[in-house]
Amino acid sequence: MKTSTWDTIVIGGGPAGLSAALMLGRSRRRVLVLDTAEPRNRFADHMHGVLGHEGATPADLAVRGRGEVEQYGVIVHGDSAELVRSTERGIEVSLRAGEPQHARSLVVASGATDELPQIRGIAQHWGSSVLHCPYCHGWEVKDRRLGLLMVSPAGWHHAQLVRQLSEAVTVFLSAGVELDADLQSQLKARGVTVVTSEVTEVLGTAPELTGVKTADGATVELDALFVATPAHPNDAFLRGLELRVSEGPMGTLIEADSVGQTSDARIWAVGNVVTPYANVPLSMGMGSMTGAAVNAFLTGADFDRAAAEASASEPQREVEPVMFWNNRYSENGRVWSGNPNRTLVTALDELHPGTAIDLGCGEGADALWLAGQGWTVTGVDISLVAVERAREAAREIGISPRRIAFTVADLAKWNPPTAVDLVTASFLHAPVELPRIDILRRAASWVSPGGHLLILGHAAAPPWARAFDPHRHRFFTAAEDLEKLELDLSEWTVLIAEERSREATSPSGAQALLDDSVLLLRRR
Repeated sequence: MKTSTWDTIVIGGGPAGLSAALMLGRSRRRVLVLDTAEPRNRFADHMHGVLGHEGATPADLAVRGRGEVEQYGVIVHGDSAELVRSTERGIEVSLRAGEPQHARSLVVASGATDELPQIRGIAQHWGSSVLHCPYCHGWEVKDRRLGLLMVSPAGWHHAQLVRQLSEAVTVFLSAGVELDADLQSQLKARGVTVVTSEVTEVLGTAPELTGVKTADGATVELDALFVATPAHPNDAFLRGLELRVSEGPMGTLIEADSVGQTSDARIWAVGNVVTPYANVPLSMGMGSMTGAAVNAFLTGADFDRAAAEASASEPQREVEPVMFWNNRYSENGRVWSGNPNRTLVTALDELHPGTAIDLGCGEGADALWLAGQGWTVTGVDISLVAVERAREAAREIGISPRRIAFTVADLAKWNPPTAVDLVTASFLHAPVELPRIDILRRAASWVSPGGHLLILGHAAAPPWARAFDPHRHRFFTAAEDLEKLELDLSEWTVLIAEERSREATSPSGAQALLDDSVLLLRRR
């Protein structure tokens, strides 16, 4: 627990979380598992359908799993996560009892909680004679008197599965759940009895169940009752991260891809927290894949960091900015996605068109949007490759050369022939020499009275870079940019000076949030 930054924190010590931790531990990663030892299946005496562990208890599997991961250096700690935050150090996890812990990546395997119907006696029998999964517990009650409580229309599938176990099956409908005539006919054809009066009490002394009582006063004798309960993911500690979620038959769940990666490139989610129907072997398999995916992410980050450190420690021949940016564009196909920056569009959408300069225009995305809004635009960039692509894009969409022109020039030396109504400078960040503040100060002098200056920048490194090297580049807030510009504020009005978030796609293809600094000024 004294490690300054873990490679990975795993929240949840069930089959999914421990399987992910096992893969990471065997890959020599520094891993912390937070395990409160309250798995979803703790109410069951035995597990079934788990190859190699048939009939074992959930507790035995958990003890064995913890021992296996610990032999590879994984730390299992009996505390719970209260809140997860994104910080410059990566991921910060606040604990219920201990000090906050930091990690480069996070695996959420916190499981789900079953919502039991508010029926007297049902909780006492849960896991012994009131059962959830026909695959997990059906064989043990085969050929006995079985009931199925349908709490939603989805319970129809459960009814079919339970009928495979016994010829003596009764289906009970909860309030608001109806079966149409065709479905009732199918059940009747298979000898299933349907009771429409609501179940009010489960009878018997746990673990033995003798039957149920219904609202009409009748008693139906049973040996076991299946209930397809809804389950709620245990993910409240993620509430501040705004991860992408989706709505479905099982409620609101965090979106995760096939290996568990969420919309934050540093966070994975696996097991019942994203797949409530997953049983033990499925959770174990998914957890194993997630552990391997997290290790691949960390490995790539390690290589990137090592290359950057080696480059910084060795004497390097200075790369000319022109060569760097031409190579940057030449090594790739079109970098521009075809859309202007959404932050720029939002900031400028209501301005009256006039003359504009777009500094560092790249392949022309923002300049073309401005021209489409009625502005007369000059795009300026140091890269001939980028400018040629911008000119081609303008020809493709039929924008007149009188409306837009592109110029190849060093931003530190170029000057426009006349003042303009708008100057935009977006993301002037570079790993080669770039006198950014000097360029922006000169740009401010080109704005005519009543005109505007818009400066967009990264307020922080992208999430996929923060996790392994938070200090690679110094980024500034809008307020810091304003201070460095040293403008006479008696001549300027600050319209916007803030940080905004927008969605972007990480190098791995996952969705992430980027933090932009936005500074919009009007010259009086």
